[in-house]
Amino acid sequence: MLDQKTPLEPPPAYENTPQPSQPSNGPQRPRLPLPLDLPALNMIRGKRVILASASPRRRQILAQIGLTDLEIVPSTVPEDKSKSLAPFEYVLETAQQKALNVYEATVDSPKGGPALVIGADTVVSTHLGQILEKPTSEKDHIATLKMLRDGNGGWHKVYTAVVVLAPLEAAMHPGYAIETHVEETDVKFDQSVTDELIVSYVKTREGADKAGGYGVQGVGSILVEKIDGTFDNVVGLPLRATLQLIEKVLVDPDVPEMVDRVL
Repeated sequence: MLDQKTPLEPPPAYENTPQPSQPSNGPQRPRLPLPLDLPALNMIRGKRVILASASPRRRQILAQIGLTDLEIVPSTVPEDKSKSLAPFEYVLETAQQKALNVYEATVDSPKGGPALVIGADTVVSTHLGQILEKPTSEKDHIATLKMLRDGNGGWHKVYTAVVVLAPLEAAMHPGYAIETHVEETDVKFDQSVTDELIVSYVKTREGADKAGGYGVQGVGSILVEKIDGTFDNVVGLPLRATLQLIEKVLVDPDVPEMVDRVL
C-alpha cells in the first residue's frame, strides 16, 4: 500500500512532449491526459455543447474525451413511454424525445443555438423483457435487487440509447442531422449475495437514482459477478459509440437520417 504522504508522480512522457511544471513543495497530482485531437471534437471545441441529461455519470464519461465544458439542460418532457415496448425501442424513443425537446428549447436561444445536443436514456431489463427503471421506494428497491439476483441465474440486460443532434447550415428539413445508437450489455448478479447485503446496500441510497437500483461503478459493484459487454454502457453512456455518433453527425451529415443500430 502506498504511503499517503508520497507525492504522486506524473506519468512518463513521450520524447519531446513538453511537461507542465510541478511545484517543488507539497503533493503532486497526476498529469491529466492531453485532449483527443480529432476533427469532430475540434469542430465543437469552445462552442455550445448541450447534454440533455442531469446525470453526473454521463457528464464524467464525456469528460474523458475532452467534453468538459458541457451545458446541462435536462429534458422537461415526461418519460412516460409504454412499457409494452421492447426495451431497446423504449430507450431509443425516450432518448430521442429528450434530445429533440432540448434542441427545440435551445435552438433559438439569445446566446445562440447549440453546436451539438447529446441525449441518452438507460434501462435495466429482466430476461423476460420487463423494463426496470429507478426504484420508487426502499421496498421497491429491495424487491428489484432481489429479483435481479434470483432470476435467470442472476443475468439481466442493460440498454442505453444515445441520440446526437447537430444543426445543419443548409436549409434542409428538419434543420438538423441526427444519429442514434442503442447498446446492450449483459450483467450477472452474484447469486450468493445475501438479503442482508442487499438491504444494507439499499440503505446507502447509492442506487436510488439509477436504473435497476444499483451503480456498478460504485459500491454496487459488490452485487455484480460478471459483465458481458461494455462497462460504461452499464454506467449510463457507451463512450466509444457516442464518439462515433458525434463524428458521424458533424463530419458526414450529408443526409439527416435516423440510424438505429443495436449491438
